[in-house]
Formats: sequence, C-alpha cells, structure tokens
Amino acid sequence: MSPPDAEAGTALSAAVARTADRALVAAARHSAGRTAAVLGCTLGAAAAALAEPAVLGHTLDLLLRRSPSGPAWTLLCAAVIAAEVLLDAAAARLTGEIDGRSTARLRALALTGLLRTAPHHAARHAPGETAARLTAHAAEAGKVPAAVAHAAAALLPPLGAVTALFLIDVWTALAFLVGVPFLVLLLRAFARDTHASIARYQQVQLETAGRLTEALAGARTIAAAGTAERERARILARLPELGAEGRRMWRVYGGTTARSSTLMPLLLYAVLAVGGLRLSAGALGVGELLAAVRYAGLAAGIGAVTGGLAAVVRGRSAARRTAALLALPALGHGRARLPEDGPGTLELRGVRVVRGGATVLHDISLVIPGGATVAVVGRSGAGKTLFAAVAGRLTDPDAGRVLLDGVPLPELSAEALRREVGYAFDRPVLIGDTLGGAIAFGSGPDPGPEEVRAAARAAGADPFVRRLPHAYATRLADAPMSGGEVQRLGLARAFAHAGRLLVLDDATSSLDTVTAREVERALAREIRPGTRIVVAHRLSSAARADLVVWLEGGRVRATGPHAELWRHEPAYRAVFAAGAEEDGTRGTDRDAGRPAEQAVEQYPERITERNADQSTVRNADRNTGQNTEREAAR
Repeated sequence: MSPPDAEAGTALSAAVARTADRALVAAARHSAGRTAAVLGCTLGAAAAALAEPAVLGHTLDLLLRRSPSGPAWTLLCAAVIAAEVLLDAAAARLTGEIDGRSTARLRALALTGLLRTAPHHAARHAPGETAARLTAHAAEAGKVPAAVAHAAAALLPPLGAVTALFLIDVWTALAFLVGVPFLVLLLRAFARDTHASIARYQQVQLETAGRLTEALAGARTIAAAGTAERERARILARLPELGAEGRRMWRVYGGTTARSSTLMPLLLYAVLAVGGLRLSAGALGVGELLAAVRYAGLAAGIGAVTGGLAAVVRGRSAARRTAALLALPALGHGRARLPEDGPGTLELRGVRVVRGGATVLHDISLVIPGGATVAVVGRSGAGKTLFAAVAGRLTDPDAGRVLLDGVPLPELSAEALRREVGYAFDRPVLIGDTLGGAIAFGSGPDPGPEEVRAAARAAGADPFVRRLPHAYATRLADAPMSGGEVQRLGLARAFAHAGRLLVLDDATSSLDTVTAREVERALAREIRPGTRIVVAHRLSSAARADLVVWLEGGRVRATGPHAELWRHEPAYRAVFAAGAEEDGTRGTDRDAGRPAEQAVEQYPERITERNADQSTVRNADRNTGQNTEREAAR
C-alpha cells in the first residue's frame, strides 16, 4: 500500500473507531437507567464483599472472647453475605436486559446507516459480511455498556482491599504492594494482545461469512458446474486461520490467568508471613489477620478485572465492525417539494461520476422534456445503469447537478423524491408477505386492491397471479415463479407507485418480445402520464421512444429519434446487431427526413398530443409497426 493509501486507511480506521465509540455511548444512553442500576448493584455487591472480611474478622474476635455481642455480629455477617448474593443476582438479570437493548440499538443504528447510503456504498461490504456485522458483532458490541459497569465495579474490591490493608496494618499492606507493578503489567499486556487477536479473528470471521453467503446465493450455478468441493474448500480455506486466532485468544487469556495464578499465591503468602510475624509480636489479632488475608485475596483479584476488561475489548473491536456500516456516507435530503403540476422535466448539468478512481460518466448535460419516453442505449459498460441511477438519485454525481422540474434532487425531501420518482429493475427483489403486498410495497399511501390488480394487469402479471391458489393473497414463499414472472411483479410495483418520473432499468429483459410490447403499450396508455427513462437493449424499445440517448464510453455520443440515428449512424445500428436478429425489427420512419434538433423541439408537442388523445397513440402504434415492417423489408 502506497503512503497516501496507508494514510487514508489509517484516517478511515480512526474515523470508524470514533463512530464506534459514539454508537456505544448512544447504546448506553438508550439503557441509561438500567446501566446505572447495574452499576449500583455491582458497586453494592463489591461494597458487601469489602465489608465481609472486616465483619467476619471482628465477629471471630468477639466469638473467641465470648462477647455478648457475638451473636448480633454473626447475624450481621449473614446479612452482608446475603446482600452480596442478591445484588449479584440482580446485576446479572439487569445485564441480560441491557445486552439485549444495546444490541437492538446498535443494530438499528447500523441498519439505518446502511439504508441511508447510496447502493454502491452499501455494496462495499459483501452480504455475508453485512449480516455478520449486524448479528454476531452487534451482539458482542451490545455487551459493552454492562461490561463497562461490571469492569468499573470490579476495580472497587482491589482498591478498597488495599485501603483496608493499610487500615489494618501498614506492614501487611506494603508486603502486598510489592507485587502490584507485576499485576499492572499483566493487565496491560492482556489488553494489548487480546485486542490484536480479537481484531484478526473477527476479520477472518467476516470474510468466511461473505464467502458462505456468495455460495448460498449461487447454489444452482455451483451444482450445475459441479464445483461443490472446490467451493467448500474456498469457503473453509481460512478456517485454520480462524482456529489459530481463536487458540491465540485463549492462550493470551490462559497465559494471563496462569501468571496471575502464580503471582496471587505469592502475594498471599507474603501477606500471611508478615501478618504472622505481626501476630506473634502482638500487633495483630487473629480476626485482623484473617481479615488481612481475605483483603489480600480481594486486592489480588485480577480474574474479575481481567474478565471485565476482556469483555470491553472484545465489544469495542466488534463495535468497530458494526460501525463500519454507520460510517457509510449518507445520501442526505432537503425539505423542498416539487411544483404541484410539474410535467417531469429532467435536466442533467455537467454530470460526472467516478467509481474506483475512474470516470464512468463524463460531463453529461442533457434536458429531457416532461412526459417524454427516453431510451438510453449503448454497449455493455457504456454507463447506462449508472445514468439511470443518477437520474432518479439512487446515487449522487461527483460533479454536476440533476434537476427535476427545476428542483435539484438533493434539495427534495425523501418523501417527495420517492413519491414522484419510481424504479423497476432487471432483477427485482420482492419484499412483503404476499404477492399483493409485494406490489403495494413502496413509499406513500398503500395502493388499494383494485390499484394493485390494475398495476399487475399493466405489467402482464395478473394472469399468472390469478392462477395461484390464493391469487394476490398467496405468500411469496409459496409462489414458485420464473425470472420473467418476478420481473413482471417488479414492474407492477413500479406501476402501482408511478410518479412524474419512472426509470425502467432493463426491466423487461426477461420478458418475451410479445409481452414486452404489451407492457410498453400499457405503460403509454394505462399508467399515470409522466417522463419515462428506459434502459433499452431491445430495438423495439428504442423505436417506440420519443428520444434516444446513445451512450458510449460514459459520454453522450448522440441524441435524437431512433429513426434518424438508425438511418445515419452505422455504429448505432451495430449496438443493436444481436438484438435486431432476435427481435426481427428495424427503426421507424416516424421522424425520417427531419433534423434531430427539430425533432427534439417537437417532442413536447408530440407528447401533449399523445397524452390528450389515446386513440391517436393507438393509431401511431399501428403505424409504427407498419413502418417497422417496411424498414425491415428494405
């Protein structure tokens, strides 16, 4: 990695770490009351644990002297022990609630960040990695607020025990303090080694989850290719590394425990030896010696501190994995609204889009008249899908502006944008419990049953939906569908929510030619009038459009009617060479003989006529077909 890249990576890691800490603070605030209660319970239990040696030692002295107050102090001992047990139990129960609430909060924050970003930013993380960040890592990070409370409370017994040792006898306290520097070094080394090992473990875990999700998504392809064993080996390739990191974590923990197990008895023996000498000298009583030994054990209780510290370290490392979703740049929105009766005029001004350091769309300036149907054509990799994404603000350009009816898209509220700009994709994902719910899914008021059926009829989906056992009430999981049928439902969903701008990104690619033409006719006649941007691969889609935007290498090579481009541009005809053989169609003569500029000027007039008189559209459709046949005969 070059120095600038390394610096950028370091800055990004630091930003993610800060985001993770803020997310953990937000999760702690979400359960602030319960966290305070846990802290109170754990501190109370620690205080009871601190009081126990002193009370027990004093009770023993009283009983040895046969003091009348001995039984009362015995009851006090029992009360202190009971309080410790009950407070620990309450802390454990509250800890479970805090862990659940904090995990839910972190998942909600991460999911919000994921859904607010542009799709290409979200695609930085493989689906399997994203799932792991939202599940296992969020659950681990959710333990941090309660773990911090427990770790803070775990410091009280050692600190209080050292103080108590000084109060009982200075020499026993000094004997214990000789080993404190070694305890501090143990804790420091444990925190450092544990953090590094956990970070590596979680990274390998993420990559393995990503590979597994890829394999599950491509199960049919793997089966057809006969590469199951190869995929299994690929998915499990880093399993030895995962095991090694897991064993390394346990070695760190075990090594720390072993060293502390060696150090603690030595400290206890030192305190016991000094205390015995002080007892023989008459400076200590038997109860005080017992209390001193118990306090030395509490002061050396590195196990509780280590466990709490380990939970915090693991949680913070996991929080950074989850916070990577929070750190994705948000696709912000303004508060503006579109003009009430706007026709859907779309304007691109100097739009440039960069991906992976390379410019994919180059300074595109274009005005699409309101109500026009525009076909975006070009070879694979020309930038058609990215053009469609920019047009409806699924992503923002790196330079330039996109305006709808004169309003820059970033200034629109999210509600106004998604109510008036709709999409249909080549491989739609259906969301909802039933087929009807999948069609109705979208922003704004849900369409009624009749609107859902009308949208399905327009998309050619109604016949096969009605053949299902429960028609539109059929559950998605119980509806076996082909790729074309899924695509029709995606179109129906877009039609049910059609606004003034509708973007069809290769949305009829899985449909047969006849069905695709029926959908095009329904789109012109039965769906709310508006501007249409059609990423087209079929010759018929370009021929039926009012305007063609021809992209090549991320630039607009030409715009104009299909007939003009077809007649005068051999390279344009080459774009459709394969599709023309399958489709059996050619360009129309509808605008033949007119300059492209004149045709563009006349688009609004043609669009107005089409929207005002549907019968004219039908006649024009028939004439288009006749002209297509004549052009093909030539």
